[in-house]
Amino acid sequence: MKENTAPVKKMMLIFISLLLGSVVSSFLSTALNTALPAIIGELRISVDTGQWITSGFSLAMGIVMPLTAFLITRFKTKPLFLVGLLLFIGGSILCAVATSFVPMMIGRVMQAASSGILTAMTQVVILSIFPKEKQGTYMGWYGLAVSAAPIVAPTLGGILVDSLGWRSIFWIVAAIMILVFILSAASFENVLETRKTSFDVLSFMISIFAFGGITLGVGRLSSKGIQDPMTLIALVLGLGGSLLFALRQLRASEPFLNIRILKYKNYTLSVVGSMILYLVMMGGSVLVPLYLQRTAGFSATVSGLMTLPGSLLSMLCSPIAGKLFDRLGMRKLFLLGGALFLIGNTGMIFPEMLPVLIVSYAIRCGAISFLMMPFVTWGVAGIKDKGATAHGTALLTSLRTVAGAIGTAVFVGIMTSASGSQAATLAGNAGAYGFRVSAAGMAAVALLMFVLGMILIKDE
Repeated sequence: MKENTAPVKKMMLIFISLLLGSVVSSFLSTALNTALPAIIGELRISVDTGQWITSGFSLAMGIVMPLTAFLITRFKTKPLFLVGLLLFIGGSILCAVATSFVPMMIGRVMQAASSGILTAMTQVVILSIFPKEKQGTYMGWYGLAVSAAPIVAPTLGGILVDSLGWRSIFWIVAAIMILVFILSAASFENVLETRKTSFDVLSFMISIFAFGGITLGVGRLSSKGIQDPMTLIALVLGLGGSLLFALRQLRASEPFLNIRILKYKNYTLSVVGSMILYLVMMGGSVLVPLYLQRTAGFSATVSGLMTLPGSLLSMLCSPIAGKLFDRLGMRKLFLLGGALFLIGNTGMIFPEMLPVLIVSYAIRCGAISFLMMPFVTWGVAGIKDKGATAHGTALLTSLRTVAGAIGTAVFVGIMTSASGSQAATLAGNAGAYGFRVSAAGMAAVALLMFVLGMILIKDE
């Protein structure tokens, strides 16, 4: 990486460009959760198919992420960032005019590719242009984009769906991203070092089967079962592809994605923690709007407003978390965030008690902000080979994104399956019972994360 020689004013303009781009791209990762029922109805697709509009985005982003390490290393910072913005603009326009599932998914894949590029670049640039003692603070502000923005999105999305229709979401984000493009073209600089490297086509193809197969297989597993041929094929391809990909990277003198960095303990713990966090986070962000609208019978606007306390708490906690990380270290911050994450998910087991559900969801959102960016900052700082920063952010973001897609598919599948079970009939309210079972699963995963972190995370 280049040494930081940019003036403070120029660094701040670059940071603002990064932050705005990330806010808009992250917004759509959950903005469609509130709009999903309306999209499913207009496109005339099933709920299981419709959930791929959100989880498919995460899947595509996870597939693109391994490629970003090569892109960041090979191409200059400014043009690569601008290309990422153009991809997002094009994908948003395609989604806005889509009249069927296929063009909608193509647009979402374009947005996912853009988000993968923008997310990886943003983290690498922030960790490169700011000194170590300020990285936690600036990563905390960046956390507003990758944690607060997706949580605020359902509230704003619900208002837009009821007032202007779901297509307005895509038109508005496209317009904002055009403004970000103009700002970035005027202020951005090539701040990262590049070098000529060959593109390992075979590794990239294997990574597609690895990340895509596992996510698709697990997504189908919850609804189709292991006996389903397509589910079994996807899982076999995913697991086999993952093994081949890992072996090829370990043997390569210049790996496509340097997984050798997993030998660093803190980095590996940050990867595992981020994956568990995303698994539960994305599952809950889809389930809550579905429950409030389809089971409780609220409008998109009202269900969005019910998640507003969580949105506000998340916005408040993100910058605070960055400052606390710089002062306290990872262990103390994890104990606080992990405990709150467990409490929030446990409270969601009682969906009929709406005040409890709303407060629990808010606590959960605040906890996510306390953990998400500190995990990244702490993990990447644990990589001794500083030339591997791009690989570290790419690998971590790839794995946590795929975990998010898996979480969405699994917890929606659990809710659907439980709602249709005999126990749900006996419980009297099938929708609430299904949500309760799925929430209990999320609480169990949150408990596992807290126990493992309490044992393994140490400040050095």
